[in-house]
This record gives sequence, C-alpha cells and structure tokens, in this order.
Amino acid sequence: MLPTFVIGLREGLEAALVVGIIAAFLARQGRRDALRQVWLGVGAAVVLCLGVGFALHALERSLPQQAQEGLETVIGLLAVAMVTWMIVWMRRNARRLKGGLEAAAAAALDSGSARALVVMAFLAVLREGFETAVFLLSVFQSSTNATAASGGALLGIAVSLAIGYGIYRGGVRINLQRFFTATGAVLVVVAAGLLMTAAHTAHEAGWVNVGQQAVADLSGVVAPGTAQAALVTGVLGIQPRPTLIEVLAWALYLVPMLLVVLWRPRAPRPARSTATPRVPADA
Repeated sequence: MLPTFVIGLREGLEAALVVGIIAAFLARQGRRDALRQVWLGVGAAVVLCLGVGFALHALERSLPQQAQEGLETVIGLLAVAMVTWMIVWMRRNARRLKGGLEAAAAAALDSGSARALVVMAFLAVLREGFETAVFLLSVFQSSTNATAASGGALLGIAVSLAIGYGIYRGGVRINLQRFFTATGAVLVVVAAGLLMTAAHTAHEAGWVNVGQQAVADLSGVVAPGTAQAALVTGVLGIQPRPTLIEVLAWALYLVPMLLVVLWRPRAPRPARSTATPRVPADA
C-alpha cells in the first residue's frame, strides 16, 4: 500500500501543482472563461490516461505466459525510466515552477488566447497520468495484495487533490523541496525494486540468462501471506531467492539515485575581505 500511496501522492501533486497554479492565476485575473477551458483539458487528459491504463492491463492479460513476462519487463523498465527522469527534473525545477508557470500564463493571456493554458494543463495531467498508469501497473504486477495497492493509490491521489485545491484557494503552503526530497527517496527505493523485478521477469521471458546464480535464500523470511513478504517483496521488490543479476541491478540503481536525491550542495561561504583596515588620520 505504501508504494502506491506515494506514487499516487507524488504524481497527483505534481499535476495538481501545475493546474492549481494556472487556475489560481486565472482566478486572480478574473478569467473564469479560460478557467472552464482548463478544467475541460484536465478532464480530457484524465480520461485518456485511464484508457491507456486499462488498455495496457487488457493487453497483458491477453498474452501467453512468456509474452506476459516480456511485457512486464518492458513496463517495469519504462516505469523506472519515467520516475528517474521525474525525480531529476523536479530536483532541478521545483523552486522555479510557480514563477515559470505564472509567466507563461501571463504571456498566453497577453496574446489574447487561453488555448496555451489549456494545452499546458492538458499536457501536465497527461504526462503525470501516463507516468502514474505505467508506474502503478508495474507495481501491481509485483504486489501480493491488489486491493491494498489500489486503495493506497486512490488515497494518495485523493490527498494530492486536496492539497492542490488548498494551493488553488491559497490556504496551503508546503515546502516543495523537502516534500519532493522525501517522496523522491521513497520512489527511488520502489524503482530499485521494480528494476530488480524486471531483471527477474526478463529471465522468465528468456531475455536474460547471465548472473542467474542465487546469492541468498530469503524464503524463510518472506513466506507468502506474511507481513514480511508484503514489505520485502511488495515494497522493496526483493525476490525470495535473489540472483546475482537482480542484486546488481538493485544496488547499481539504488545507491547513486539516493545520492542524487538526498545530496545537497553546500552554500558557498562569503569571501573574506582582504582590504587593509583604515588607520585614523590622527593615530
């Protein structure tokens, strides 16, 4: 439940931030006509993303077993690539997000057309919604409890919508840098588990046959149906008998990405003055 909650919260809030900033700007400008168009764009993007998610799920179920393993591998790798790009992009642009969006919105209104704002909101929701669909589908594939996973995703999205509405109304202030750092660290752990699962399904699909020697036996710790199995396998993505290639994929992703998310450069120290102090004339 935790991975899907964080995914729904993080992805939902990113989309809600973009839409909320645009909506709040239009409300301050008194452009309710443009605001209605923005909501139509948001609705269209949501419907399209739901269609993509259901289509991928239906495609997976229609394939034979080995082909299903191959599709799960592709979806898992795509989800890892998306979350990696998202984390790096947000780390670089979180501070400038609001100012950049409001400047773009002002330019669109100055040109006499709200179409650019509709496109901005549509693409923001479409991008985050597509990432959410792919990421959640990949997590569902490795989850041991589909009901809990679905509940976590819905709860995360609901919380993100509530925060987005609070931002639109002007009553919610959050430290975006800290929020994205904390959720980014959790998503890195989840993505590392997805990469480990992708290495496993790639072998089941017949694509990867190197490094298949087992390095540990965790079957006694992650017995099916136990809380430990839900944590180790469902959240961390670690298999009961991890192989060398799976452990390498997990570690080579987890360590550098956690450093990217958690490392903060030190602020430069002010330069020391080298000027010679003045001596009073009557000294």
